[in-house]
Amino acid sequence: MAIKDAFDLALSGATQAGFVPYSQAVSQLQCFIGDPVASVDRAIAQDPGFVMAHVFKGYLFGLATEREATAVARACHEAALPLAATTREKAHVSALGHLANGRWHDAARILEDITIETPLDAVALQVGHQIDFFTGNARMLRDRIARALPSWQSGMPGYHAMLGMQAFGLEEMGDYTKAEKLGRMAVEIEPRDGWAQHAVAHVMEMQSRQRDGIAWMRANPEAWTKDSFLQVHNWWHLALFHYDLGETDQVLALYDGPIYGTPSTMALNMVDASALLWRLYLGGVDIGDRWAALAANWPGAGAGDYAFNDAHAMMAFVGAGLDAQARTLLEAQREAMRGSDDNAAFTRDVGYPLTLAIKAFGEGNYAEAIRLIRPIRAIAHRFGGSHAQRDVIDLTLIEAALRGGDRVLARALAAERAMARPDSPLSLLFSRRAADLSEN
Repeated sequence: MAIKDAFDLALSGATQAGFVPYSQAVSQLQCFIGDPVASVDRAIAQDPGFVMAHVFKGYLFGLATEREATAVARACHEAALPLAATTREKAHVSALGHLANGRWHDAARILEDITIETPLDAVALQVGHQIDFFTGNARMLRDRIARALPSWQSGMPGYHAMLGMQAFGLEEMGDYTKAEKLGRMAVEIEPRDGWAQHAVAHVMEMQSRQRDGIAWMRANPEAWTKDSFLQVHNWWHLALFHYDLGETDQVLALYDGPIYGTPSTMALNMVDASALLWRLYLGGVDIGDRWAALAANWPGAGAGDYAFNDAHAMMAFVGAGLDAQARTLLEAQREAMRGSDDNAAFTRDVGYPLTLAIKAFGEGNYAEAIRLIRPIRAIAHRFGGSHAQRDVIDLTLIEAALRGGDRVLARALAAERAMARPDSPLSLLFSRRAADLSEN
């Protein structure tokens, strides 16, 4: 008799012994805690023919945006291909194949169809949601979950994760009130849900509610940090609140502590570290030797595999004064643009011009940085990330206009930001600096 999960979905090739660690892996990913790879490996060891265990492991590695991890995702796909599977599971195998070969949009569409047909497929919903994040698809971040949510009920395993994902999608679409409500509900149900915690932080970041954001993150840090592989990103969100308030000592303390006090070679963590140091660099803060330590870990991960990562690697190379590494990265991007996968478009549309702009900024060529950034602002979502992450593009442009003495553009950009973030001390600072330029 086939094993079925709590939602009556068949799991081909599974026994109860393999199903238990597989379920644990799914729950761990829904909270971003523990070691879901180790859990799913136990499931595979128990049941080598458990097709969804191979697929789930492939998803974990396919979403890592690193070359070595993608190779593991391909191996998982190869292992899953010959195994017995239901129609739904075969669709998952196909989605993994697309993801492992860089066809993010194709994978997203297959997962979309799975969840339209089977809205209680929690894995398809979460992996699809993450792909929407990595491809910057705000509408689908919201709507993928919205379509399925009526089928979910309080008390179902993983319900908190559905609320947390819906909260993030609503936030990315600017529906802040509803987003905060659902995010708080998710955390109330499951305090260890790091994604829901982060969704509420995003709301407060976009609304320039710095003190609320600090209070939210400081209220129960044990819940979202303990054994969490999303904790660096959530500490980064706390640092952003302090940054907007001009509290650079707090920002540096967070960087030297939980964000990068223990150096990481994981691309997702290095992105946060680079993004934070670059904001400080834009603000004229002395970074000391932090750039060099971070840049030393970037070369492999910033190698043209994912355009969003490349831009952040360039920040580190510029900050550390590593011109040779910067040139190597640009060549890797040029090679990536010759490819046929989705990253070729990510790089061509946004990643390459932005990476060039960051290099130009570091060289003091502010006019060139402005020339490169202005055309990509409206399409920057195409290379992934969130509004909060992509804000670094606007910050770089504003600073380039200010440092380059382009008073007309600086004044226009400062006014634009003041309208979008009227309660931000940083907005006020930009307006003052732009006014000073106008008077001189």
